[in-house]
Amino acid sequence: MTPTRELALQTTKECKKFAKLFDIRCVAVYGGTGISEQIAELKRGAEIIVCTPGRMIDMLAANG
Repeated sequence: MTPTRELALQTTKECKKFAKLFDIRCVAVYGGTGISEQIAELKRGAEIIVCTPGRMIDMLAANG
């Protein structure tokens, strides 16, 4: 979890460099962009999720 969208994107970018070596997926989930696209990305599977606190709350609330 990171406090800002910018940090979430930066962390995910670095994570993806290592994720390729181990054949794992790293996904960023943050506010300021469509939640439906991010849900679709998560449904494709991810071993590592980098998120902001606000979007995590949104995702948990949407999931009921």
